[in-house]
Amino acid sequence: MIVKYNNYQHVKFLNSSNRVTGSIYNGYWGVAQYFSLKQINNELAEENARLRSELMREELSKIGNDAPEHDSLYRQNFFFITAKVINNSVNRAHNYILLNKGSRHGIKPDMGVVSSDGVVGVVTNVSKNYCTVISILNNRLKISAKIKRNNYFGSFTWDGGDYRKAELDEIPFHVDVAKGDTIVTSGYSAIFPEGLMLGTVSDYSLQGGGNFYKITVDLSVDFKNLVYVDVIQNKTRDEILKLESTDENDQ
Repeated sequence: MIVKYNNYQHVKFLNSSNRVTGSIYNGYWGVAQYFSLKQINNELAEENARLRSELMREELSKIGNDAPEHDSLYRQNFFFITAKVINNSVNRAHNYILLNKGSRHGIKPDMGVVSSDGVVGVVTNVSKNYCTVISILNNRLKISAKIKRNNYFGSFTWDGGDYRKAELDEIPFHVDVAKGDTIVTSGYSAIFPEGLMLGTVSDYSLQGGGNFYKITVDLSVDFKNLVYVDVIQNKTRDEILKLESTDENDQ
């Protein structure tokens, strides 16, 4: 009754009502725009991740040998599954990462995980839609790595300290080591192909006995800025593991 009491009140109510309705529609449109832009951004990010995967595949095909048959072998053996990081830690002794891809996407335990900047970790547990990754920032993970310049290999681990640094051990004292040397994966496993970036040497010294270097490596991956990663699917993985298992049983 108050609304229709007189023309003045009626007009005043309509103006107020229009303002409220307009605010609601503006709010709704803002929310709709937000989710629309978010979807577009996600699609663009996934497309960028896919393009990075293609670039990485191209780079892998050039490692070690430029022969056409070598290029074909890499293309046949390695595939990449793009995933988004939905949980991550860097400040614990044993850091893990959660990804939004699982078994239904082809993910299995012991698959390598990389970003466009280098190695991230290894898949540990897998559910239908998700998987966990043991990060390089976990002192339980050891990776076979080498100095790119001279191919001497050793064991690459994190000491539990600075999330931006790791260590390369087991490099003999007679090897030429220099600050700025690039450290990459050795390829001596079924998890990571050869030549994936790990970091660069920032410092080195001879360990207690003097037979091996302790090499400090600045990590190429910024683990506080991970959004999209690629899970590496090695088609020859099971064949390699079977042969390695046979050799171990013979020893």
